[in-house]
Amino acid sequence: MLRRLTPSNDPRLLVDASTGDDAAVWQIDDDRALVVTADFITPLVDDAFTWGRIAAANSVSDVYAMGGRPILALNLVGWNTEELSTDLLGDVLAGAASIAADGGFVIAGGHTVDDPEPKFGLAVVGEVHPQHLLTNAGLRPGQSLVLTKPLGIGIISTALKRGHDVPAETFDAAVREMTRLNDHACRVAVANGATGATDVTGFGLLGHLGRAAFESAVDVIIEFASIPFLPGVRRLAEAGFIPGGSQRNLAYVLPQLDTGTLDDLGAVMLADAQTSGGLVFGVDPALAPGVVAELIDLGHTAAVIGRTRAGAGQMAVL
Repeated sequence: MLRRLTPSNDPRLLVDASTGDDAAVWQIDDDRALVVTADFITPLVDDAFTWGRIAAANSVSDVYAMGGRPILALNLVGWNTEELSTDLLGDVLAGAASIAADGGFVIAGGHTVDDPEPKFGLAVVGEVHPQHLLTNAGLRPGQSLVLTKPLGIGIISTALKRGHDVPAETFDAAVREMTRLNDHACRVAVANGATGATDVTGFGLLGHLGRAAFESAVDVIIEFASIPFLPGVRRLAEAGFIPGGSQRNLAYVLPQLDTGTLDDLGAVMLADAQTSGGLVFGVDPALAPGVVAELIDLGHTAAVIGRTRAGAGQMAVL
């Protein structure tokens, strides 16, 4: 579909849709570039305030994935005015505003349309120094790959949507991670020389990392035992709470994936569609332990999950 778009040859457009990056980047001068993105989601939880927080954190994540910081946002609202009160919408907007306060950016209005299915998110403008830009094409051979949040949001969300009694520990951990901003992860990545990164959202770890590997012309080795998962995710997956999107993610990356001895369930867990997931980025192996330790001190469930080598975008799981 994106191939039908006319590519821009303007040299100020540093990043466009062609590389599957998380946001567009427009250079203003030698020291400053704008990062522009938009995202919205349907409700994942019953509490409107919490949904607003999750949706806002998810939307600004794309800016952090590019090495930037958000500065301005607009609300994007689809609202069923016949079924849902404006008080509920006020709670959603208040949740988003609380994330904006946490992230140090401003929400200055927005746009609302009538929609049978409620949706909420943000259009976001951020800024980044062009020399500190993180992109899908920035991974280098011989790097360690750091993941900054555990996986499993899609599986947990599917269990909730199907009315399963998800343990409080699992639900609370999922909400905590979905509302955690990637600001600290971005800062740590840039400070330690990362040049390639992506956030892990709807296409899952395999989808997003696979695209980054392809665009960077590296192969990726993933160590399954090192991957952090939210508590109880394996049991929910074994019970059959697998999102259709996660299964499609896995099917899409199979041509570039060698699962080795990993079972089918483990493979689909790696492809699980995330909402407001963490960052995955490459750093010098000598720096990786310190990077992970700093992220853990900041509250992240971070881990070195693999490495890169010279290649052509293939992935293997050990």
